[in-house]
Amino acid sequence: MSAIDEGIVREYFEQNGFLVRQARKYQVQARRKAAEEEIDLIVYNPAWQRDARKPDFFLFSNELPFVQKAIVAVKGWHTGVFTPNMLRSSPEIFSFLQTSVLKEAERFFPSDPADGGGGVLTKILVLPSLPTAEPFRTQSVALLKEHGVDAIISFRAMLLDLIEKIEINQNYSKSDTLQVIRLLKNYDLLQDPQLDLLSERTGGAARRPRS
Repeated sequence: MSAIDEGIVREYFEQNGFLVRQARKYQVQARRKAAEEEIDLIVYNPAWQRDARKPDFFLFSNELPFVQKAIVAVKGWHTGVFTPNMLRSSPEIFSFLQTSVLKEAERFFPSDPADGGGGVLTKILVLPSLPTAEPFRTQSVALLKEHGVDAIISFRAMLLDLIEKIEINQNYSKSDTLQVIRLLKNYDLLQDPQLDLLSERTGGAARRPRS
């Protein structure tokens, strides 16, 4: 996983009000990962309400308020689709769901007796995409759920959300990820998703490029 992949996920959660912690600052290559090293990010929602329902499996920004605390595994395999065959032949995708990993994850969150000892830990997988055709899409979702994945987020959904939130008149100097998005929008190399929708409604009128 590259730093930019993790940076996108971190910014997405932070822009949606979460506290985010990076579990480790190094990559593991020459040995098997320890339990805590299977976790890419740990996220906590301070605005979570105790009477909130369970979030949907497909996580978008409007579902994030229903997530209290979560561990996040980031799989930035951008040239691949998470088909049933890939999921069956790539057990490393599910390494963050091992019992030892989940037990280790609990120590990152404070125990709160008022919500039964700390609330429900959501296991989130960030991935490029699922198949669009049936029955492969349904089969992929079933396999993910069978292994214990509670929710998934696609990179496309995160990037669209970030693009919409970034203002071109703001200087995001403390975040390389947000600053790059801001510059791309400023020079009309990225369009706000709302502008794309407006363009479709008005017959495809394009934005006038800056000189």
